[in-house]
Amino acid sequence: MAAISPVVVENLVVERGGKRVIHDLSFAIRRGEITALLGANGAGKSSTVMALAGVLPVARGAMRLDAMSLNGLSPDRIRRAGLALVPEGHRVLGQLSVEDNILVAALDGSPSARREGLERAYEIFPELAQRKRQLASDLSGGQKQMVAMAQAFIAKPGFMVVDELSLGLAPTVVKRLAEALKMAAQNGIGVLLIEQFANLALDLADHAMVMERGRLVYDGDSATLKANPEILHGAYLAS
Repeated sequence: MAAISPVVVENLVVERGGKRVIHDLSFAIRRGEITALLGANGAGKSSTVMALAGVLPVARGAMRLDAMSLNGLSPDRIRRAGLALVPEGHRVLGQLSVEDNILVAALDGSPSARREGLERAYEIFPELAQRKRQLASDLSGGQKQMVAMAQAFIAKPGFMVVDELSLGLAPTVVKRLAEALKMAAQNGIGVLLIEQFANLALDLADHAMVMERGRLVYDGDSATLKANPEILHGAYLAS
């Protein structure tokens, strides 16, 4: 993993359709930690994710990974710099097999690296090994989310941004995905988790942030936020 320093966001401003949706946002994602980003719909979570991933332009502010500026970089360049996105919606390439879906996400094209990446993905998600020749379009929502996470893992990122881990999935599948995220953090990957279910996110996270109308209203350890639910409730009600 190339990235050592945290991902740092400073005074980020993002506009969509001429309207400011992110206001002077500052935070860090640290290696080996899971950071939860919580807030009601419309709070600015998705805009933050899209800016980090290079999908939305930044009006003002700075985003850095290991002293490298991410401002203005394409999504592919950001991924190659060490930040992998697992987007919302269990997105896969439906007409490719499970194995080919994973392989197209590899950044190192050497046969040994591809083989090692596949072995690692199948070690984390043995369910995928059993379906490696199956078309991704035929998978369940949970299996598609496993493929999306395997695509991130095979890129060997220093950081992962996971948008809506549990969306539409059964609790047993969510448990498997949560275990994979914990394993990633234990292996030194920094994870930013955007999640609709606050209790799930806070159980997983070391650190937590709460957004309200494009601004952070809490940035601290997850245990404190869990012990003071009025902070989170207030942010949801305000939005």
